[in-house]
Amino acid sequence: MSLVKRPNRLIAENSPYLLQHAYNPVDWYPWGEKALRRAVDEDRPILLSIGYSSCHWCHVMERESFEDAQTAKLMNENLVCIKVDREERPDLDSIYMNAIQAMTGSGGWPMTVFLTPDGKPFYGGTYFPPEPRHGLPSFKQIILGVANAYKKNRAGIEDTATDLQKRLQTNLQPKSNGSLESTTLEFAFVTLNDAFDDTYGGFGGAPKFPQPVVFQFLLRFYVKKGYTTALTMVEKTLTNMAGGGIYDQLGGGFHRYSVDARWLVPHFEKMLYDNALLSRLYLNAYQVTGKSLYCQVVEETLDYVVREMTNHSGGFYSAQDADSEGEEGMFYLWTLDEVKSVLGHQDGNAFAKHFDVTEGGNFEEKNILNVKGDAGPSRVNLDDWRKRLLKDRERRIKPATDNKILTGWNGLMMASFAEAGRILNRPDYIGVAEKNAHFILDQLLQDNRLLRSWNAGKAKVEGYLEDYSFYADALLALYQATFNPKWFVEAKKLVDIIHEQFFDDKGNFYDTGDHHEKLIIRPKILEDNAIPSGGSMATKVLLTLATYTGEKKYRTAAEKALQKITGFMERYPNGFGNWLSALDFYLTPTKEVAIIGDVGGEDTRSLLKVALGTYRPNMILAVGHSGQTGEIPLLSNKTQINGLATAYVCNNFTCKKPTTDSNELAKILV
Repeated sequence: MSLVKRPNRLIAENSPYLLQHAYNPVDWYPWGEKALRRAVDEDRPILLSIGYSSCHWCHVMERESFEDAQTAKLMNENLVCIKVDREERPDLDSIYMNAIQAMTGSGGWPMTVFLTPDGKPFYGGTYFPPEPRHGLPSFKQIILGVANAYKKNRAGIEDTATDLQKRLQTNLQPKSNGSLESTTLEFAFVTLNDAFDDTYGGFGGAPKFPQPVVFQFLLRFYVKKGYTTALTMVEKTLTNMAGGGIYDQLGGGFHRYSVDARWLVPHFEKMLYDNALLSRLYLNAYQVTGKSLYCQVVEETLDYVVREMTNHSGGFYSAQDADSEGEEGMFYLWTLDEVKSVLGHQDGNAFAKHFDVTEGGNFEEKNILNVKGDAGPSRVNLDDWRKRLLKDRERRIKPATDNKILTGWNGLMMASFAEAGRILNRPDYIGVAEKNAHFILDQLLQDNRLLRSWNAGKAKVEGYLEDYSFYADALLALYQATFNPKWFVEAKKLVDIIHEQFFDDKGNFYDTGDHHEKLIIRPKILEDNAIPSGGSMATKVLLTLATYTGEKKYRTAAEKALQKITGFMERYPNGFGNWLSALDFYLTPTKEVAIIGDVGGEDTRSLLKVALGTYRPNMILAVGHSGQTGEIPLLSNKTQINGLATAYVCNNFTCKKPTTDSNELAKILV
């Protein structure tokens, strides 16, 4: 007779990651006053366990330790145990990841941190095995060791925790305060070029991450300087990734990263933010080069998001797991016999030749589909074969989907849909973006404040800087795809909140707003990582609003923020790619294009076709009726010529002679 599992406190949460742990025998608490108060009242150390739903090693540690009755008993008797979804609480993740890195020199997930009752870290690591292994103590040994040290060496633990808190606070203060010059972009390019993998693209060896914001900077740098090396770096990387196992060759979309240097073997989880940033990068590369492969990747990736990662109300889900049926990557792997059983012997062999499917396999005796260099089948055959194999794959047990909806990540994805809809003339993509905007503003904007996370009808957690800045950027992209002033107005509201509640006069952006819960430090992420930092994106949207409105306060704030980061950009460009793009935006005279005319008119569309005909990263665009004022100052006091749609190309609100002729506009925009 099997015992009935009883739920713990996490059963009342709406994070899929926390709900995964709701039937552990561990007496888990979500982060909050109840858990912290119990730690104080009972004078117990806190175990803070941070992870996310699609994390492979998080699942492993759960199976080995958190579902084990003996381990759970030790945890419950000695600790107050708190479980946190890092995607829902990036502030806690940032603070305690910095602590782990300071203590151990590295970090990752699952994150395992031991805290004093007032929340200060004193010991920790990442994954701990159930038994001593590979030089690591067992998790049970760690628990007993921490509990014993807490009882017998309390003063030493308090000293360690206080010293570490001071170090974390000191590390938050940017020590750079340089001048804003184009030489910073040049130095960054040289450093990136030196680190580039000339064989496979990307940077460094294994594991290899896509780093889309770095390649966005290189694409901008090519447009700015004409350095063909910068474009070659982008193209080699994008082409190899598109043909590699990191890209889902049947269903579209990118996996998280490659465990090898040549993009073959991915870590199989799929994250919304990766697919948002990469689809936008491929879109811009298509604008620059006109290569159909890049356009194909954009459409396949966005179609995948619509098909598998979109809520019926328009929100985008967060991630898909790496594991299915208890094995990492199982959903995506093929044997040669499986391919032939779907396509037949002749077509199966042709497909196998193109996609590197062999009897012996290229990964654990099975095959990760990736494009080989030899001549493949015709495009018609290839598309048909992929569709048939995808249909067959759909019958497999799928990896779990983390269906929480995060405001910031939705902003990244919505911006890609809006921009792709505009550039590729795909009204359906613009419709996806508009539906998402309505959903986020209706469900996650409450009392003029953004919330972070939504699931099962409930929104929670105060929004962070990345939520405000990513979604403001998305709304500005949607405005430039639809020219509906509503989206501009909503973006400006968010940027004003950034300026008022996240920024101080020293040039610092905090990750949390003035009203957020007080933690041991007020976090401030400087670097661009897998996603842009909230500060770098805030700087870009401030500069964009300054250009649209002429309001000096936006540009002044952006300038101060950039001055704090210049030294880091030069020395560590891999960690500051979006900051480099923001600096380029600041340094390059922006083309302000205002078209006065009917948005749907043929004459307006003729001018828009020219304006949108190539990649112009330092251009902003506004369209409106003659005499429109107020909402978008760039359109104010501009009129049509002879009743025709009229384009004004300006810089700093000083305009060249207006034109109604698309050929003339093309000359002005060069």
